[in-house]
Amino acid sequence: MRRIGLIVGAILAACASVGEVGAQTYPSRTIRIVVPYAPGGGVSVLAQLLGTKLSELVKQPVVIDNRPGAGGNLGADAVAKSPPDGYTILLHTSALASASSLYRKLPFDPAKDLVPVTMVIATQFVVAGSLKHPATTLGELIAAAKANPGSLNYGSSGPGSSLHLFAEMFSSAAGVKFTHIPYRGDAPMVTALIAGDIQLAFLPQANGIANVKGNLIRGLGVTGSKRMAALPEVPTLLEQGVKGLEVGSWNAMFVAAGTPPAIVHAIQRNIAMVLADPQVRERLLALGQEPVGNTPNEFEAQFKGDIAKFAKIIEQANIPKLD
Repeated sequence: MRRIGLIVGAILAACASVGEVGAQTYPSRTIRIVVPYAPGGGVSVLAQLLGTKLSELVKQPVVIDNRPGAGGNLGADAVAKSPPDGYTILLHTSALASASSLYRKLPFDPAKDLVPVTMVIATQFVVAGSLKHPATTLGELIAAAKANPGSLNYGSSGPGSSLHLFAEMFSSAAGVKFTHIPYRGDAPMVTALIAGDIQLAFLPQANGIANVKGNLIRGLGVTGSKRMAALPEVPTLLEQGVKGLEVGSWNAMFVAAGTPPAIVHAIQRNIAMVLADPQVRERLLALGQEPVGNTPNEFEAQFKGDIAKFAKIIEQANIPKLD
């Protein structure tokens, strides 16, 4: 038994040594950041910002790989099945925490097949309306929806996305019925909102603020407990009598399960340094996005908590399982 124990110990020590050596040389080639949404959306814009600065920091190319589809699950599955070497990184939203509860069957397990690396940003949502609809306030839009249940549409960046779940939470809290129109990312959803194909959408701050300020869409409200500095004229949902949405979302990084912990921590440290860059930090804060860059252990605790939270939301809102 003692001999077996020594052999096992030697193997574990060797594996740890390999992981440490890998971390010392990481990265030595191109890094791929997979964005599970369409180009042009908020997550893709963030990936481009991070990728540019990360490439400068580590002196290696960083490419952005957009893989939209299935509410972000297509790209997440690709990373889950990628080599566990830290060269393929998933940049996802908090929608990943809802996937297990929302879908009948997934080709991967978010809690087992992916390793949380770090929360990149914490963010709130802009609740936006179409300028093509006569409602100029959230109250007027709610009244119109109540007068004709199901006649108005809200968009999302895909079934099970954070934008979908928070819109469902809003519908439940406001006591209204909208028809859900999913899109392959938030960029085409914004296009539909501008065109008047949908009348309501929860938008990431980057897209929401820019389009409201550009007078392309109407700012009806913001989530969170206080108004955004970038949109001081837009009231919170709480101010307008809609309770329970004093919350936000996150964008975070994951790698395939089995990636050596030393490499996971190396990625986190690099991203934390990128987020500490004054130019990056200033740009994110201007969009109302809080740079985070916390440790893998800290983010893992947050991720597990959100999985439980979204499971409860999905059950309470009676959101049907997706195929």
